[in-house]
Amino acid sequence: MKKLLNLMLLVALIPLGYGQVQSNLELLDIFNMEYVSDPQISPDGSKVIYVRNFKDVMTDRNLSNLWIVNFDGSNNRPLTTGNHNDFYPRWSHDGSKIIFKSNMADDKMKLYLMWLDTKETMALTNTPQTPGQVSWSHDDKHLAFTMFVPKENPSIVKLPAKPEGAKWNDPPKYIDQMNYRGDGQGYLKGGNTQLFTLPISGGTPKQLTFTDFDHGGPVWSKDNSHLYFSANFHKDEEFEPANSEIYSISVTDGKITPLTERFGPDGNPVLSPDGSKIAYLGYDDTFQGYQLTQLYVMNVDGSGSQLISGNFDRDVEDMAWNNKGNGLYFSYTDQGMGKLASMSLSGAVEDITDELGGLNLGRPYNGASFSASTNGKFAYTLGTTKYPADLAVVDSKKSKKRLTTLNDDLFAFKKLGNVEEIWWESSYDQRKIQGWVVTPPDFDPAKKYPMILEIHGGPFQSYGAVYSAEIQAYAAEGYVVLYSNPRGSTSYGEEFGNLIHHDYPNHDYDDLMSGVDAVLAKGYVDENNLFVTGGSGGGVLTAWIVGKTDRFKAAVVAKPVINWTSFVLYADALPFFSKYWFGKKPWEDPENYIRRSPLTYVGNVTTPTMLLTGEEDYRTPIAESEQFYAALKLQNVETAMVRIPGASHGIANRPSNLIAKIASVLAWFEKYKE
Repeated sequence: MKKLLNLMLLVALIPLGYGQVQSNLELLDIFNMEYVSDPQISPDGSKVIYVRNFKDVMTDRNLSNLWIVNFDGSNNRPLTTGNHNDFYPRWSHDGSKIIFKSNMADDKMKLYLMWLDTKETMALTNTPQTPGQVSWSHDDKHLAFTMFVPKENPSIVKLPAKPEGAKWNDPPKYIDQMNYRGDGQGYLKGGNTQLFTLPISGGTPKQLTFTDFDHGGPVWSKDNSHLYFSANFHKDEEFEPANSEIYSISVTDGKITPLTERFGPDGNPVLSPDGSKIAYLGYDDTFQGYQLTQLYVMNVDGSGSQLISGNFDRDVEDMAWNNKGNGLYFSYTDQGMGKLASMSLSGAVEDITDELGGLNLGRPYNGASFSASTNGKFAYTLGTTKYPADLAVVDSKKSKKRLTTLNDDLFAFKKLGNVEEIWWESSYDQRKIQGWVVTPPDFDPAKKYPMILEIHGGPFQSYGAVYSAEIQAYAAEGYVVLYSNPRGSTSYGEEFGNLIHHDYPNHDYDDLMSGVDAVLAKGYVDENNLFVTGGSGGGVLTAWIVGKTDRFKAAVVAKPVINWTSFVLYADALPFFSKYWFGKKPWEDPENYIRRSPLTYVGNVTTPTMLLTGEEDYRTPIAESEQFYAALKLQNVETAMVRIPGASHGIANRPSNLIAKIASVLAWFEKYKE
């Protein structure tokens, strides 16, 4: 009888997954992967609200709801439900209410208010445009936010009136702005991001600014009489887009007062607990390709500005004041590892916890968020190589706890590739280079495996010890994967990042080839089955590599730059690339542009090479891929072009796009694998 009951119990548990045979990840599993983002801890540290991100396989959409959980992990439950997007939760100072954004009604994005005791919810806005950054006044009676205000671009082209009933083409589009399109935005409409205030009872937002410039980051003064914000009001704003300042504006009469004045970006103002100081981020702009984002503190009237992080050789990514006002908490990335730390006003740094990350589901980029309570408790996104971001908390005693396991229902029955950190010396100058080797599930070191070298973009970016659906998909198909941070990568200090200043791509090639050799030395990779791919800056390097060596069986060049001259005149950040990455315009230094363009070396290419780019990519426009495709065809090199319809530079704006990218890469490599 007991055996019968046990058998019946076993049969009952099978639908829940118990006893299910483990299998490798499949591409459709991407639709089942969830992750946490934007965790917001309550002012008293007792609760955390977080965004739970998921996907809908039927509509091919990325969706999100809000969840709330106690700091100890108990009582985890949803605040919102449904197949829509709920995000950007922000607590009131008294902890009784939150605001958030949602398209729950008619798919229109609005700002909402929720009373947490009853979960009653009301829409605060019904504006044609969506509010951007939002902050609570200190008395919790008003909100301040940014919002785009359209303005018609005047045209000098005047057409005669068409006859009644005539069907003419749309009128010509007249463009005279330097920045006329943006990746993920398309062709830009006229107008600017302005500042608004709104009572929490709702109604019509009050517009505070009316300039021809964009405004960002409104923060209330302690007495609620002013807002602090960042903007670039300089006359040469189009040519110096990074030269922003911090200002204050009177809520009553709209008077604007500048608080900073140095050349370089000043932004992200955060008010100290007593309202006497402002912490902010920025740097003295020297037109380097990579410049550290540093932490400053000044008095609220703009006096007494001090560089706090001058001895800290890493980017300060986000920050919050401690409750005593004698220091700040901040996040940063060190050698591919996201960390949370404190910094005193004298610049002394003490780490609190690590493993911040997990926000980039596709590739293993570092990306994390955190929030701090008023009593030394923190919520953050926990990211490791074994799962996308989950929610974790830590206290001032550095006792941390993981509160969610969003993907256990999937990963409990799926086998992942193992991720191992590896370091090697570059053949160029013997610098230490960090990377990660991912081996296939059921890996046998006595066997020989094909290998994919996967290269990050940026190029001023970093990979890390975080989960990547793309990398795991390659491992699931039997490939060893190497990803790394060659010179130019962030999280190793300003000097390492600028090793490629005005010299990219170049010796990062040596770093990458030395990494391939280091993995080959382990003995389990088939040197006759090497493959290479990368996107954006990684696409540049992939195209560069096939022009320098024929050691790879096949390559996939994703959203690359092929011709630097066409790129700096065609990319969406028009004033930036020639000034910071080259120092001169193409006609002022044509040799340098030619020397650094992969197109120059297309005559050397024999490697079968696929091009892959989103058709609406305005960062590395698809014309770059088309140039390389045409050149390879003319050279009679085996090539193909994959165009992702409707996709911008961030190809994975829809789940199926990420799947399409991975499937394309694998198909090309399988075609040439021995």
